[in-house]
Amino acid sequence: MYSYVGLIILFPLFGFLFVGLFGSRIKSEKTIGIIGSSTIALSFLVAASIFVEMLSLQVDDRQHIVKQFEWIAAGSFSINAAFQVDQLSILMTLIVTGVGTLIHVYSIGYMHGDRGFWRFFAYLNLFIFAMLTLVLADNFLLMFVGWEGVGLCSYLLIGFWYEKNFEKGTTGDAAKKAFIVNRIGDFGFLLGMFLIFTTFGSLNFETVFSAASVSTRGDSTIMWITLLLFVGATGKSAQIPLYVWLPDAMAGPTPVSALIHAATMVTAGIYMVARSSVLFALSPITMEVVAIVGVLTAFYAATIGLVQNDIKKVLAYSTISQLGYMFLGLGVGAFASGIFHLMTHAFFKALLFLGSGAVIHAMHEEQDIQKMGGLKNSLPTTYKTFLIGAIAISGIPPLSGFFSKDEILWKAFIDGSPILWIVGAAGAGLTAFYMFRLVSLTFDGKSRFDEHHVHPHEAPKTMTIPLIILAVLSVFGGFIGIPASLGGGNRFEHFLEPVFERAYSKMTLPYHESSSLEYVLMVVSVAIAATGIILARKIYLEKKEIAERVSTKFSGLYKILLNKYYIDEVYESAIVTPTVKGSDKLLWKGFDVGVIDGLINFTAKATEFASQLLKRIQTGVVQSYAIVFVAGILFIIGVLLFR
Repeated sequence: MYSYVGLIILFPLFGFLFVGLFGSRIKSEKTIGIIGSSTIALSFLVAASIFVEMLSLQVDDRQHIVKQFEWIAAGSFSINAAFQVDQLSILMTLIVTGVGTLIHVYSIGYMHGDRGFWRFFAYLNLFIFAMLTLVLADNFLLMFVGWEGVGLCSYLLIGFWYEKNFEKGTTGDAAKKAFIVNRIGDFGFLLGMFLIFTTFGSLNFETVFSAASVSTRGDSTIMWITLLLFVGATGKSAQIPLYVWLPDAMAGPTPVSALIHAATMVTAGIYMVARSSVLFALSPITMEVVAIVGVLTAFYAATIGLVQNDIKKVLAYSTISQLGYMFLGLGVGAFASGIFHLMTHAFFKALLFLGSGAVIHAMHEEQDIQKMGGLKNSLPTTYKTFLIGAIAISGIPPLSGFFSKDEILWKAFIDGSPILWIVGAAGAGLTAFYMFRLVSLTFDGKSRFDEHHVHPHEAPKTMTIPLIILAVLSVFGGFIGIPASLGGGNRFEHFLEPVFERAYSKMTLPYHESSSLEYVLMVVSVAIAATGIILARKIYLEKKEIAERVSTKFSGLYKILLNKYYIDEVYESAIVTPTVKGSDKLLWKGFDVGVIDGLINFTAKATEFASQLLKRIQTGVVQSYAIVFVAGILFIIGVLLFR
């Protein structure tokens, strides 16, 4: 089945081309939805078949490079369009295609009646195609093609409703913000690729990683390579300081939010760091930077999520926070744990976003949770599945989020620093609090909307069935990674171990066995999360006056959090406005108009002036021409005589 890996990418590409070219002529939304969804489902089936075959092989035989054709050949530089099929890439492929299929099916119901229905499915298919190119590539250049592809598709999908207003602007403004901020990170990725090529003479993963394996840990060149790659990761995976695009990405349709935040795009940076684990393991400084940025982002975004009232904005900051935990895992050398949390997060975050879409659909596009309440009776399936997602992301056992997040926190404590554990555990408590604030204000209590004009109702089957499947995965998805301390063999980590073997061999991680300390930390982290849940339920269902008193007493802090630390305003004043004004006055009016246009205009005017002088000679009078000839002859004779 390995030889059929190309079909995984071709199916979404075919869906994009077919729906994109002929979608406007197909009158049936059902037909378009089936075509768009089935192409991703077929990719999932092929990936699942390869995965099953992989399990039947010996560990040393599971990794294959499947070459399609020679892509670029210039002198000594050559790049193939080839796919790397191993434990990491097939796992990512299953996540992207599996969750992507459910989001496509959900979109059939959610986008019903939209005039751009066919265009939406074409963009979704292109998005999956780009993401699959990224995760299956066997070299940095092909990965970068997919990397830029998901950036393009995010622009198209975030700004899909381009005429719709969104906060201070339109969805088009949010799309441009996402595109431009990602270009900043991509510039770092490009510089990292240039440095990789000049150092190792290749961009192929196997060549680069094999050559790097013999390097000394702490090598300055590899440090700069990994730092530049991490700059790209901070842009794509929304970490400090390049996270600002992701909350505004909520301007797009909810299925887009689920696709970007759960299965694609934001996981690209996590995957790239994990794929380059050998390089990162050789740079302790970079690993420390990754861990610190990750844990700070996790805590920072959680504090903002405490006071947000837009249902999708709460989930957006939740995504930024959870991505921080993944980078924390990668930064302390727990590469498999970071990918494990990526997988479980894909399940419960897709569930939460699609659940929020069902709520918005029922509330006639209302997104303010302060104007909801009491929806659990009207939306029973949505409520139950959303509640499961909230419990999972809070890290309550035995749901999936507990196993993956607790594994990261334990590795951060034992392999990193107790301070990392403290900050991470505090962020987990805040996560539990704001998620159950969201659940309480949305589904519980009394309704706070006009019941005469708004009549909430459960979503159609095309929307609820994906919710149920994702809820099941959110409950049981973590069981494949149960640690040895809880009686499991952590099969997930053992499955990925061959991919990270060279990275682990370069790191001096302390040896640790299952101990009472691990149980204590586990109990404490669950207790912190449970406390957050209980406080949120108590405050927002029984004693709402507490929330009002706190927001009044700490009005300054509340305002800062509500306005997201004014980072957007700081960026606007310190970067955007000076850049725009500098571009206007210095680059455009000064250099472009003054220098470039001035030089061209000067050339034209000089030619015109010379022409005005020369045209006086062309009088049309023969006698004048004769005088000129005689004068010229006399001049030549004079030169010859007096030379």
